[in-house]
Amino acid sequence: MWSRLAEKSLNGEEITDQEAFEVLNCPDDELLNLLHHAYQVRKTYYGNKVKLNMIVNTKSGFCPENCGYCSQSRESSAPIQKYRMMDKETIVKGAEKAFRMGSGTYCIVASGRGPSKRELDIVTSAVKEIKEAYDMRVCACLGLLKAEQAEQLKEAGVDHYNHNINTSENHHDEITTSHTYQDRVGTVNHAKDAGISPCSGVIVGMKETKQNVIEMARALKVLDADSIPVNFLHAIDGTALEGTNELTASYCLKVLCLFRFINPAKEVRVSGGREVNLRSLQPFSLYPANSIFIGDYLTTDGQESTEDHRMIEDLGFEIDVVNEDKVTM
Repeated sequence: MWSRLAEKSLNGEEITDQEAFEVLNCPDDELLNLLHHAYQVRKTYYGNKVKLNMIVNTKSGFCPENCGYCSQSRESSAPIQKYRMMDKETIVKGAEKAFRMGSGTYCIVASGRGPSKRELDIVTSAVKEIKEAYDMRVCACLGLLKAEQAEQLKEAGVDHYNHNINTSENHHDEITTSHTYQDRVGTVNHAKDAGISPCSGVIVGMKETKQNVIEMARALKVLDADSIPVNFLHAIDGTALEGTNELTASYCLKVLCLFRFINPAKEVRVSGGREVNLRSLQPFSLYPANSIFIGDYLTTDGQESTEDHRMIEDLGFEIDVVNEDKVTM
């Protein structure tokens, strides 16, 4: 069964819904076999390389949106640190830290519906300095974009733009009503039209069905997202999804296998919530996935980057490193 799915995936054939359900319903005693065949697909495109990404939360809280998973939402009572947009110097300094940790991509993230002119000016100015100093990719994640804003980011040197679909179109209104699913898709398309590599992913564990999960993976294939962050809900007290705990470590691995089969050539990134949901099974996630975040997330802690490096080394995998001789500042 799993060998056939891997072959279909590598041949560019569509995985049926029945086959997708079989992946998500894989018996736990078949999980290692499933992971092996997902790895065959991953290895074809990425070998044993692992891409590292690091986030800087340049603006925290004060968000007018009502996303049920988010501690920065206007409706959240989570006791998070709140601050306005960082200055350019602080953002650039964060890039140096990311570089020293071996991250190939520096992700500049800001809360809010979308960037103001001032915020966009700060980010574009910082990106220009970062690109001059380091041989690393820059990803921006600033909320909903207008076409002209995407053009500004491209001109500054932004390589990727992240805007997650988060969930399936059919489940979207259960998670947020302050913007539409099509608003999110539109932003991804603005980035693509500007020549920026689109990064879009999901959050699994938000009371969605398995059919919703399959729809998410298919939607990202249609969007042709180059990078696909797969987050697993880390339910935060004070948010609408407080207390939600639907995931098991084995199910998370099955989800990653499904995303690999449906999007075989894409960067599949194990993202937020991996530490609390995958726990001791984290190393297995790198058999279907080829990318992880190191360091902390937006308002939750990650594990020590040294632990991530050790995990990769122990697996016999190799970090996709940046040029260490590039630093000029």
